[in-house]
Amino acid sequence: MNREALLAAIDKKYKALGQNPDVHLSGLLHAEPMTYWDFIQLDALLGLQTKRTQLPDEMVFIMYHQVNELVFKMILWEMDQISFTEGIQPEKFTMHLMRVSRYFDLLSNSFEIMGDGMEVEQYMKFRDTLTPASGFQSAQYRKIEIASTELINLIDYRFRKTIDRDTPYEHAFDHMYWQAAGKDHKTGEKSALMHNFEKKYKKELISWMQDYNTVNLWTKFKQLPEDFQQNRALINAMRHYDHTVNISWVMHHYHAAAKYLDSGKGSSKATGGSDWHKYMHPRYQRRIFFPELWDQEELDNWGVTNLEGYSKI
Repeated sequence: MNREALLAAIDKKYKALGQNPDVHLSGLLHAEPMTYWDFIQLDALLGLQTKRTQLPDEMVFIMYHQVNELVFKMILWEMDQISFTEGIQPEKFTMHLMRVSRYFDLLSNSFEIMGDGMEVEQYMKFRDTLTPASGFQSAQYRKIEIASTELINLIDYRFRKTIDRDTPYEHAFDHMYWQAAGKDHKTGEKSALMHNFEKKYKKELISWMQDYNTVNLWTKFKQLPEDFQQNRALINAMRHYDHTVNISWVMHHYHAAAKYLDSGKGSSKATGGSDWHKYMHPRYQRRIFFPELWDQEELDNWGVTNLEGYSKI
């Protein structure tokens, strides 16, 4: 676009907004040039790491989880491009879903940073300062799950028969699969981990459940025209995403945690107090976002075998 055409386009843009284009051009004249560090707010970003101990590897732990949360934000951004696009075409659906899968692939492959990036002795000391906090309390991850599938697929399997589409959202929230990780199994009382989490995020997550009730990825897929639902690239993208999130990423996390918690050098319980083996392993939770896209043998072996070579349709 040449200068005359560019100025004409600027003029048209701001006049359409009811604004004087000359004022904006004048502001541009006096504005400071953009720098990399200002564009990504580098100083603010690098100032967000605050250690609670004198153990150096705590900094690795903090930064790693902050990176995870930034990637979670990227995932949610992509998911919204699917959920809130009217009349979405299978190619666009597939494109954004594969972006999300690649983000989760990045997270899965990054667990070597956790598994090999900290001394066990240091971790088992500074982790005590986290109590009763836990990665369980990542609200963004809960939002990803809710935006991925229908709520029934996130309900603790023991209570699924008591839940239907007329069930109040708060009741469904109280029976999500991850609630089991925040309760004392002897008394049934919620732990400090869960009380703190719900005080901060319960209302927000229930609102999120309402917002994505009819536009989560699974419902959105089932709303597509029949021929779109038979699109092989889209089906394979859905299966890849389901496998990546609910088996691959979870198992990488599981094995990284095991290196430390099963080391015999401290408490084997999660900082939140849960039985992390059963909470994390997919064969217990059987968390499946798109169950109808898997055959019976694959469903029966969910989390039991690796399924790394799961078949594509």
